[in-house]
Amino acid sequence: MKKNATSPAWLRAALDYLPQWLDLQLERYRQPGCSVAIARGGEIVAELALGVADMRTHQPLTPRHRLRIASHSKTFTAAGVMLLREQGQVGLDDPIGRYVDGLHKDLARARIGELLSHSAGVTRDGPDAGQFLDRRPFLSRAELLADLRAKPPLEAGVQLKYSNHGYGLLGLMMEQVTGTGYARWMQRHVIAAAGLEETAPDMPHLPRRAPLAVGHSSEFPFGQRLIVPGDNPCDAMAPAAGFVSTASDVARFFSQLAPDSPHSILSPASRREMAQRRWRDPCNLFESHYGLGTMLSAPGPREWMGHTGSLQGFLSRTARYPALDLTVTVLTNAQDGLSTEWVEGIASILFAFQQHGAPGKREAAWAGRWWSLWGASDLVPMGKVVCQVAPAMFVPFNAATTELAVTGRDTGVVQKASAYASPGQPVRRVRDASGTPTELWVGGTQLLPKDAMLAEATRRYRKARNAPR
Repeated sequence: MKKNATSPAWLRAALDYLPQWLDLQLERYRQPGCSVAIARGGEIVAELALGVADMRTHQPLTPRHRLRIASHSKTFTAAGVMLLREQGQVGLDDPIGRYVDGLHKDLARARIGELLSHSAGVTRDGPDAGQFLDRRPFLSRAELLADLRAKPPLEAGVQLKYSNHGYGLLGLMMEQVTGTGYARWMQRHVIAAAGLEETAPDMPHLPRRAPLAVGHSSEFPFGQRLIVPGDNPCDAMAPAAGFVSTASDVARFFSQLAPDSPHSILSPASRREMAQRRWRDPCNLFESHYGLGTMLSAPGPREWMGHTGSLQGFLSRTARYPALDLTVTVLTNAQDGLSTEWVEGIASILFAFQQHGAPGKREAAWAGRWWSLWGASDLVPMGKVVCQVAPAMFVPFNAATTELAVTGRDTGVVQKASAYASPGQPVRRVRDASGTPTELWVGGTQLLPKDAMLAEATRRYRKARNAPR
């Protein structure tokens, strides 16, 4: 992992553990690859890539590989519209019909701000969403306009109604206002202006030598992962889904959208407007809001602002946590990629280390991974405690995380744990003749190194399987 040496001690300690957790996650859930970046103040403090860019060739995925970032494109488009607004070329209350002809009269009255916040009532993907299933090419400008001549399903200003067509329409508006193609204008005034060197607004605009990761289907129900090339242009739908980028560029851009970021293409006022909770999804189990090209959580100590992305073969997620002043981006090259789960897991690691701090010298000596029949168990030192977590969990650190207090070189006590675990019970390590720890006892549970656990369990159950009946 590439890390920034000037980061605070607690962050450096968290980043030391992060690849260990992700590596097991990738193996445990049989994922092709993931690219991760963390930004602070608009600058990258860490980046890493795990797994492969293409399961056919087993080419290792690197941080320089480009991946489809799908609906992250909407945040870039929204930033472009806000920039035009700052220049006095459009207003958020302007009706879209002022700039684009040929729309249904009801849609023509929808305001630009309503399109940005997905409250204009526009059809999500038109009468045929086959472009998002690789059944047909993405819509041309003429095809998009043809769909937009139909009456919108809902009135504008009634509710949150996500719409790729709505963002495609914003792209048409931008072309009319600027007199320039969407991709060319975005490349110059948003991408290059933000200092992004690994981002393109759509596939045809990707430099020829830029390494591209392919997408993959889920393993189920095909019995194997199918290759999803992911090299098709999104054409008129590029403002909604076309962008191609690296995790580092995406994290850097979203970090720059923080109102207090020292570097941004937008004014602090525009950035604050983008991050306002304008509409709430009433059907989401978790409180979810939408701003102007941005997704937002409920208010609270761990609130975030960012976006998700899903395009055939790829899933991605970005979240900026103001309490950490950190932006986390995870890009995956699989239809069932765990980008959302991994962003949440990374956040749990970061918040835990921020709370406890970097580990003391005595605690740091306890770091390691142990195994039982139930799976892996990580000892993660931080501050004056050693946390025991299950790295197979999507959120390894939570309110029920077990905390061990070190009392000696190889002794400790469970000082905090669920009532269903072993609070108050002793912890000890057993070493072999060379001084290497070979057993970990937490309460009455013995854990072993992976090879020892595998050998023990294999002997036990092989014997049971071969026993006479």
